[in-house]
Amino acid sequence: MTVVIFGATGMVGKGVLLECLDDPRIERVLLVSRHHVDVGHQKIHEILHQDFFDWAPIQAQLTDLDACFFCLGVSSVGMSESDYLRSTYDLTLGAATTLASMNAGRLTFCYVSGEGTDSSEHGRSAWARIKGKTENALMRLPFKGAYMFRPGYIQPLRGIRSKTRWYQLVYDVFGPFYPVLRRLFPGHVTTTVAIGRAMIQVTAAGYARPILSSDDINELAATRGPMPGKGM
Repeated sequence: MTVVIFGATGMVGKGVLLECLDDPRIERVLLVSRHHVDVGHQKIHEILHQDFFDWAPIQAQLTDLDACFFCLGVSSVGMSESDYLRSTYDLTLGAATTLASMNAGRLTFCYVSGEGTDSSEHGRSAWARIKGKTENALMRLPFKGAYMFRPGYIQPLRGIRSKTRWYQLVYDVFGPFYPVLRRLFPGHVTTTVAIGRAMIQVTAAGYARPILSSDDINELAATRGPMPGKGM
């Protein structure tokens, strides 16, 4: 399979990238980023692109793809609703529409959303409405399949660190207790490894539901093999 990853310089995206590099089903990984990714591998081909609201200059390179793993995202903290809408809905749909047009129903689209996303688009929380609006629009595009990943707490593994300092502080504090969190709140916690493995699995075999909770993500990841800390 050939996949494209958006957001591979971020915590979740880098986790997905590492799983793609290790999985023999993935033959080629196209990375679309503003900056070089600090991972070297023969499977990787990078496209450096600065304007994520204009895909015309690179759309000819976004062909013959089996999957898109869309891991870009920004926090809504401190942002106006209009700015968050542009950075979340407008940016994502621009990329997704381009991919759909260039891959003619062949591509599976996996989108990292979040627990609490509002599919009705009418709730009180602006970020949840906008994420729901984005999900709904993605599922209407002519993809082979579109899967919305709604993780709760995500523990970074394999040496990955968040670029956001206070996020990383949380991970440092709770990381040693992840096995306990997993037992106490199995439906609300997952890892970067599990997200990557689950994305690959839904691309290879599909899934019964288009919206995946942490439970679903962990179940799919387990079909690929044990996660670090769980028998590896």
